[in-house]
Amino acid sequence: MHGELLKIRCTHCDSVLGWERDVDTQTPCPNCARSGGLRPHVVWFGETPFMMEAIYEALARCGLFLSIGTSGDVYPAAGFVSLVRDVGQAQAVEVNLEPSDGATLFHDAIYGQASDMVPRIVDQILAG
Repeated sequence: MHGELLKIRCTHCDSVLGWERDVDTQTPCPNCARSGGLRPHVVWFGETPFMMEAIYEALARCGLFLSIGTSGDVYPAAGFVSLVRDVGQAQAVEVNLEPSDGATLFHDAIYGQASDMVPRIVDQILAG
């Protein structure tokens, strides 16, 4: 949704490539050889996140929606819990340090550090 820091995107030819070196305005694109068009393959504020159609399709099919470690204030992701609840089949759980502004939209809440809570949740799911 937000991209990957270890990839670059060329604004000239739209190629996306794995990249672990520095990049500047003089770096030529390995695909089109033009300079000045390489940028990190990430979404900046004001840009549309990647793969939104696939995300909406997955939200429509999911049975469990976990919101992990977020304020829930930035859209479109902040609206995902409402989408899964509108479909009516997903259990929505907030996993966070403290309740978010949208905490009342979730069916359940688990509060604590994600590094502690997520493994416990996974163990519970796998245990059935």
